[in-house]
This record gives sequence, C-alpha cells and structure tokens, in this order.
Amino acid sequence: MVTSQEKILTLDALAAAVGKDRAALRRIVHCHGVFDLLHIGHIRHLTQARAMGDVLVVTLTADRFVDKGPHRPAFPEGYRAEALASLSCVDYVAVNPWPTAEETLRKLRPDVYVKGQEFKDTGSDMTGKAGREAQVVREVGARFAFTEDVVYSSTNLINRYLSSLPKEIEDYLGFFRKRYDLDEVLASVDRMGTMRVGVVGDAILDDYRYCEAIGKSSKDPVLALKSLSHDTFAGGALAVANHVAGFAGEVRLFTRLGCDGREGFVRERLRPNVTMHAAVQPGAPTLVKRRYLDGYSFNKLLEVYEMDDAELPPAEDEVFRQALSRGMEGCDVVIAADFGHGAISAATVGMLSERAPFLSVNTQANAGNRGFHTISRYPRADFGCLAEHELRLETRDLTGAVRPLVERAGRRLSAGMFAVTLGRAGCTVWSDDKFVEVPAFATKTVDRVGAGDAFLSIAALAAARKATPEIVGFLGNIAGALTVEVLGNQKPVDALSVKKFVTSLLK
Repeated sequence: MVTSQEKILTLDALAAAVGKDRAALRRIVHCHGVFDLLHIGHIRHLTQARAMGDVLVVTLTADRFVDKGPHRPAFPEGYRAEALASLSCVDYVAVNPWPTAEETLRKLRPDVYVKGQEFKDTGSDMTGKAGREAQVVREVGARFAFTEDVVYSSTNLINRYLSSLPKEIEDYLGFFRKRYDLDEVLASVDRMGTMRVGVVGDAILDDYRYCEAIGKSSKDPVLALKSLSHDTFAGGALAVANHVAGFAGEVRLFTRLGCDGREGFVRERLRPNVTMHAAVQPGAPTLVKRRYLDGYSFNKLLEVYEMDDAELPPAEDEVFRQALSRGMEGCDVVIAADFGHGAISAATVGMLSERAPFLSVNTQANAGNRGFHTISRYPRADFGCLAEHELRLETRDLTGAVRPLVERAGRRLSAGMFAVTLGRAGCTVWSDDKFVEVPAFATKTVDRVGAGDAFLSIAALAAARKATPEIVGFLGNIAGALTVEVLGNQKPVDALSVKKFVTSLLK
C-alpha cells in the first residue's frame, strides 16, 4: 500500500511517473489549486475528478505564489500536500514551482484538466489564470472538465474560524460586512478603470544602499560599513503615477527632473499607461534620496539627499504650467503629490486650485523641507490627505485630538473629504461633518517608505468616484498595507492585488 508521503513527489518525478502511467494506457486527470484548509468541497471535487480517469494527479500552489490576499496561506505547502496525499482518490501530489499551472500542464500533458464549476465562466476569474490555463489545455490536446457540487470557500472558512487578524480588526470587519458587501467594494475599484488621471509633483529616486557593519573606524568615532549592493526605485510623484496606473486607464504625469541625463532611466520605471512631461531644472540634479541600510535587517542607518529644491526659472515654469493646463483637460482627477522640493511653484498651486476638475492634495513634511511646507499653501482641494504629523504641523497643534484638527484643515480647504493617516492606528476620514475610522490591515512591515503615497493614490481615485468615506479609507489602508510589505517603491500596487486583499478580508 502506498503511503501518503510516497505520493508526494517533485514535479520532475511526477512527470516521470505520469509518463509510465500514460505508456500503460492509463487516463491521466489533473487538478490544480491552493487547497488551503482542505474541506468537503475539495474532497467532492477531487473524488469527481478521479472518476474521469484512471490516475489523479494534484498540483498545488507553492507558498510564495499564493495570492489570496494577506495572511495566506493559512497552512504551508508541506501540510497542504500531506493533506491531499492522505485522500484515497489522489494518486500523486506535487508542489508547483511556477506561479501558475500553465507550464505544469505542458510538462504533465494530462488527458483531462479539471476545475470547479465556479471557473466555468473564465471571464469571472479576476486573475485571468483560468483563461490562460484553458488555452494551454487546448494546446496539449487535453479536455477541460468541470465538477458539479456545492461550492465552498477556504477563504470564508478561514476568516470565520482560523483568522490570524487581531480581535479589534475582526470586530471592525464584522461591522463593515454588515454595511457593505464584497461586490460593492470591488465595484468601487472597478469604477476606477476608465479614469483619466493627472499627477503633478516632485520626481524622487529612492536609492537603497545595502551594507554590512564592520566596526568603528580606527581614527574617528564613525561606524564603518561594507557596501553589499544597491537598488534604485521610482519614488515621489513617479511612485504615485505608478500606483494610479495600476487602477486607472490613463495617467498623465507632470514632474521635474535634473539635467543629469536620468530621463531615460525614469521612463523605464513608469508603467506603460503613464505618459510623462518632464521639465528640466537647469544646473540641478534629479532629486535622489539615498538611504544606507543594514543588509540583513533592512534597518536604515543614514539618509543623504542629492537635491536642489529651487523652483524652475520663471520662463521654464510658465512652459510647465501650460503643459499641465493642457494635460488636465479631460482628466477626472488631478493629484498633487507635493513633496516640497520645488516642482510645484506658487503659480502652479494657483492654477491647480482654480482649474483642476477634482483636486486631490498631499503636502509631505520631510527632512528636505524642514517644516516649511504645509497644505495651507493650497487655497482649495476637493480631497485632502495628510499623515498625522503633517496635519499637526499644518494646525500647529502637537497634542490635541485628531478629529477637530482634521475638520479644521478640511474646512479651510473647502474640501468635500479629508483623510489623515495614523500609522498603525489606521486612518480617520472626515466628510459632511461626519468621521469614520478605519484600522490598519498591515501585519508585516518591511519598510514604511511610500505607504502614504499608495494611500493617497487609491483614496484619491475612490473619492473622485464618489465612494463613501469609509470605502475611501478602507481601500487606502489596503494599498498602504500592501506597500509596507516591500522595500521602498519596489512594487506599485494595482487593482488586482487590492481586490484580492479585499476579498480575503470580506469573503
């Protein structure tokens, strides 16, 4: 009798075993999935699949490729494989070494590939994987079959019985589900897909230098570091444009670069649906924020700016404003990602405030602007977004309650909605004299750089599409949670990743 452990093979060993079965004229049936929390729906699906042939092989998604949202998989791949192998209807199990089953299908070449009935309409699969798998099934000459039974959801069961989220977040999600259903929140993301968005602000290159501490200098009280490697990410308004481009149909970016020949480098790091108009600052470098990190822990040790934060000369600034004015035509929203480094002049602020169709504004307080840069430089905004320390700087109130400060800032801008991000405490959103508070959903923080930009990007689109304040904060916090899981602006968020996160929380 074959034991459960003997059924678990590498994919190469599985291909060899399947080859022998095929040579013996056995009909090969293949199922693929995550199989996180094996349940009765899975068991019935696999039992029906086994009846379609002589040998049932099951491949499962490796942990690193599971894209069901945060905190998943609930069970690591070794446990998931063991659970599948324990079923008498399953002959072989392997962990898939690729993100999708496409290459696996080409390697195994089964006679029948079986999915659950929820995948019959391949267009309803938000990932598009089912459609691509169907093409490969035809390519290898297999039959695409579906099982028929009650559909159960591992995500729903995990959320109900095995959630790893803190109790306060679970309690909040319980109330949220009573006010909004999953389809309503997903529709808020889908409505962003046809938007034309203008983004204006400072281009920043985030340069990460990974180092190893080797001791104190022998002559001076200075920490000595050994350089290991480095990365450069598109930050500032470039990052905002990339985030927005993952949701909107068209993004028009207006920014400023230095005269150091980095325009090609920048353009290569923008998403395809971003068009960029870049003014060139004479005699100045493109702004670089260089961070030195411990290569093991990623703790930041030192930050060095390469910058010239003077505004463009008057003639060049006039050309820039004219291009921005033309670019705003037809836009649904304009996002001012104002880092206070000179890209947005006072004259540009005035034009944006007068002419932007729906103006979303963030003014960042950072070491480079030393507290001289606040949102009060804008006379108007439809949607304002600040971090708590930026809000306190704007209102000159270090210790007061946040809500009155949010309302004061929102009213001064005549904003329809104003959001303040509160780090691990989530966010507060003010609109129509009412407040909503949404908790943070991040459970793993690698780097907080760029989280506020991600929040601004998605919250601004949701606000422009007239989403409720709570959905604005909810989607913004999800974007921020996705961003803090990676270093810097290494990976911009997109609609699919946000929708999967939403589904994982609400299903």
